[in-house]
Amino acid sequence: QVQLVESGGGLVQTGDSLRLSCTFSGRTFSPGAMGWFRQFPGRERTFVAAIGWTTEREYYTESTKDRFTISKDVAKNTVYLQMNILKPEDTAIYYCAADPRGTWPQVLTNEYQYWGQGTQVTVSS
Repeated sequence: QVQLVESGGGLVQTGDSLRLSCTFSGRTFSPGAMGWFRQFPGRERTFVAAIGWTTEREYYTESTKDRFTISKDVAKNTVYLQMNILKPEDTAIYYCAADPRGTWPQVLTNEYQYWGQGTQVTVSS
C-alpha cells in the first residue's frame, strides 16, 4: 500500500518562505513522477509543479514558476516544494501526488494515482 504524507504547511506573512515535504512509503514503490497541487477554498485542485523521479525533468504552472521550486531526495523517498515570496493568494491546501499516467507533464488530478492528505498554507497580508 502506498502512502504519501505531507508536512511543512503553516501560517506565514506575505513575503515569507515555506518548504513543504512529501514522503511516500510502500514496498518497492517507484513513481514515474511526483507532483504538487493546491486547492483554494471552494475550488478544484490545480497543478503547481511536477518532477520526474528518475529523470531531471521539472515542470511548473506559469503563475508560480518564478517563486516555487520542486526538488526531490530519492534516498529519502521525499519530494519538496520550496515556496518563496509568498502572497495571500497562495493560501490553499497543498497536496502531493504520485505516479501519474499519461504523457509528461501530467498536470491533471485524474492522471495521478496516489495522493497525500494535504497541508494547509495560509499567508497573511
